[in-house]
Amino acid sequence: MLTPKSSRPTPERLLDAAEKLMRTTGLANATTKAIAREAGCSEAALYKHFANKEELFVRVLTERSPNAGPFLAALTADPGERPVEERLTDIARLGSLFYADAMPMAASLFAEPALLTRHREGLQKIGKGPHMVLDALVDCLAGEQGRGRIRADADPRAAASLLLGACFQRAFFLHFSGSEAVQPVDEFAAAVARTTWAAIR
Repeated sequence: MLTPKSSRPTPERLLDAAEKLMRTTGLANATTKAIAREAGCSEAALYKHFANKEELFVRVLTERSPNAGPFLAALTADPGERPVEERLTDIARLGSLFYADAMPMAASLFAEPALLTRHREGLQKIGKGPHMVLDALVDCLAGEQGRGRIRADADPRAAASLLLGACFQRAFFLHFSGSEAVQPVDEFAAAVARTTWAAIR
């Protein structure tokens, strides 16, 4: 049985509303006023629970995107004795799915430079941003390097940038040109991980 909207806690209703609007109208058009109205509460109530719209966006991405949790877990998990290439394959697959999910929500920001600047400043205010994914993969690769499983002269940041950049580009092509323009995600992830691993092992 579905819980009536009015009986759900206000933060949950706001996240529901933010997710709906960000997915249907884009981040640029999902104003705090529109989110509050959709949630059936005041804009003041929104700011009681969330610092700004950017915090809502981050929460929607991390809590409501099916691949966000597994992706972040793959980036920060203790590798144990798991082969590095296998780990990179998981990261590439989940990263591709995560970017494919996030891109439509965020794309509208790039049409409005002033809004993009406000969004960037809002993320900085709460200590978040897309660079955190790259930083997590850099830490992951640096850890593997410290364990002697990656060449000492390999550059973890360059390797992380190559792998995640490929995942982001696949998401762009998927949305811009359609699924026929990209490899199936499992095939793509294995190829990108294999090529990255060949350069750094």
